Amino acid sequence: MYHHVKKLMYTVRVDEPDPKFGNMLLEQFGGANGELAAAMQYSIQGLNCEDPGRKDLLMDIGTEELSHLEIVGTLARMHLKPLKSVREEAAADPLIAIAGGGGVNLFNSMGNPWTADYLKITGELDVDLRSNIAAEARAKIVYERLIDFCRDPGTKDALQFLMTREITHMRAFALALESMGKPPLSVGRIAPTAGLVDQFFNDSTGQGDLGEVDTRGPWNEGEPWEFVEAPAFQDLPGAENGGTAIRAQSAPPEGAEAIQEVLVDELRDLLHAEKQLLKALPKMQKAARTQQLQTLLRNHLAETEAQVERLNECLRILGTSARAKPCKGMAGLVEEGEEVMAEGKKKEDAPADLALIGAALRVEHYEIAAYTTARNMALQLAQPAVAQLLTLSLGEEQNAGQLLDQVAQPLMSAARMPSSVLLTV
Repeated sequence: MYHHVKKLMYTVRVDEPDPKFGNMLLEQFGGANGELAAAMQYSIQGLNCEDPGRKDLLMDIGTEELSHLEIVGTLARMHLKPLKSVREEAAADPLIAIAGGGGVNLFNSMGNPWTADYLKITGELDVDLRSNIAAEARAKIVYERLIDFCRDPGTKDALQFLMTREITHMRAFALALESMGKPPLSVGRIAPTAGLVDQFFNDSTGQGDLGEVDTRGPWNEGEPWEFVEAPAFQDLPGAENGGTAIRAQSAPPEGAEAIQEVLVDELRDLLHAEKQLLKALPKMQKAARTQQLQTLLRNHLAETEAQVERLNECLRILGTSARAKPCKGMAGLVEEGEEVMAEGKKKEDAPADLALIGAALRVEHYEIAAYTTARNMALQLAQPAVAQLLTLSLGEEQNAGQLLDQVAQPLMSAARMPSSVLLTV
C-alpha cells in the first residue's frame, strides 16, 4: 500500500531557474540510472523476494527512491518553468516546451523515453543485490556530474542530499549481500568447470599503436591463475604450440581414487543422517507450538525426502551402491532433540519453540558442513553432476537455517511477555 504525503523528503529551493540545467536533471528523472528506474527495480525485486528480511529492505529503499523521484521532478519543474512563458527559453527545447508544456515527463536528458529495459531483475537475490550496488554507484556519479554543472546553491544542496543517500543504499545492499554468507564468486547453483575457471586467456596481444603492451597483475597472475598465452594462435600452422591448453574438460586430480573414496564415505554418512531426520522431523513438527515453525518443519521434511533421492543419485553417478553408513554425529543430535522435546512439554509455547529451533539449527549447521565438504570434493573430482546435486541440497539447508532464525525473532519477544499474554505468532 502506498500513501502520498504532501511533503518532500527534502525541501528544495531554486533561487535562479536554469532551463538547460533542468533538462540535465531529467537524466535522474527518466534516465537509465535515475530514480524511477531504481524505484521500479528494487520494488519489483522486492515483490519477487521470498526472504522476508531482504524483501523489507528492497521495499524500503524502493519506496524511498519514489520519494527521490518527487524531489528530482520538483527540482526539474522549477528549473524548466521559464519554458512556459519565455520564447527564447522555449526554443532551446521544443520537446519540453511544446509537447510537454514546460514540465517534466518520463524522458531522459536527450528526450529518450523511459523504458523497463533499464531494469536489472534476475530473481536471484544475490545477483540482484550486486546489480543494485552497481546501480547506486552509477547514480552517485551522475549526481556528482550534476553538482559540478550546477550554479544554484539550493539545487546543489538537494543534489548533495540525494547523492549521499546513494551511498547509504549501497552500504545497505552490500551488507545484505554479505549477510547471505555466499562467497563473492558463488553465483547460481551450477558449479563452474574446475580448472577452466582459473584460466586467464591472453586474447589481446602484441604492442598497440599508442604503446599499449601486455600487462600482468592480480587479475591474471598468482594463485590460482593459470595464464594461457594467445589461445587463438595455438593451432595455427607454424605457431609455437608450447602454450597451456584450454581446460575445456578438467582432468582428474592426482590421487583422484583416494578422494573419491572419501567422497563416497561422506555421501553414505550423509545418507544415513538424512534418513534419521526423516524419522525425527515429524516428531519435531508435532512438538512445535507455533504455526510458522510447524509449516517450516513440514516443508523441510519434503526437502529432506528429495535430498535422500539426490544422495542416492550421487552414489549411482559415482558407480557405487546407495548404502548408508551409520552417522553417529546425527544420532547424537537427534537424541539431543528428543531431550529438548521432552523438556519442552513443561514450558510455555515460546520458550519451548525457541529450544526446538536451537536443536534444529544445530542439525542444519551439521548438514551444511557435511554438504559443503562433499560438494567441494565433487568439484575437485570434476564431477559436475554430483556437485550440482549437492549444491541444491546445500542451498536448501542454508535456507532452512535462515528461516529458523527468522521464526525465532518474534519468539524472543514473546518469551519475555507475561504468561497471561496470548502468543499469536
